[in-house]
Amino acid sequence: MTTRRLATLLVLMSSVAATQAQNAARANPLIDYGAFAANVAAVGPLRESRLVSEEQFMRMAREPGTLVLDARSERMYTRRHVAGAVNLSFPEFTVATLARVIPSKTTRVLIYCNNNFIGAPESLEMKSMDSALNVSTFVSLHAYGYSNVYELGPSIDFRKTRLAFAGTEVRTR
Repeated sequence: MTTRRLATLLVLMSSVAATQAQNAARANPLIDYGAFAANVAAVGPLRESRLVSEEQFMRMAREPGTLVLDARSERMYTRRHVAGAVNLSFPEFTVATLARVIPSKTTRVLIYCNNNFIGAPESLEMKSMDSALNVSTFVSLHAYGYSNVYELGPSIDFRKTRLAFAGTEVRTR
C-alpha cells in the first residue's frame, strides 16, 4: 500500500471514529423521539374522539370520579383557572407527581388550555396553534398510561362561557 493510500485510509478511519464518538455522546437512553412520535400518531384518533363541547365538559366535571386538570404553569393557574381544577404544571409530569394528583390511571381526566379561551390575554394568552398545551398534555397522559382523558374542544370567549373561573384575576374584576 502506498503512503498516500495509507494516509487517506487513516484519515477516513479517524473521521469515522470521530463521527461514531459524536453520535455516542449525543445518544441518551432516557430520551426516545421515535417512541414519542409513535405515541403522537397512535393517540391522534383517540384524541379526536375525546374532544368535548363546553356543555359536555361542564356535565362531566360535575360527575363523581372526574378530575379537571390544569397543566399550565402555577403562576397562570393562580391568576385564572376553571373552578375546581387541580394544577400540575406540564413540566412537572412524572410517574410520582401524576399519581399524587390523579387517583388512578382509569380516573376520567378533563383537560383544557389557554387556547380554549379568547379574551383574557393576561392569564389565558393564546399559544402557537401547533404547540397548544392540550395536545402535549393529552399525548403525555396517554404515554403515562392514563386512558380516560377528555379535552375541551372549542375556543370560547371567556366572557360568554358558562364555565366558572377562580383565581386572583377573577377576584379583582
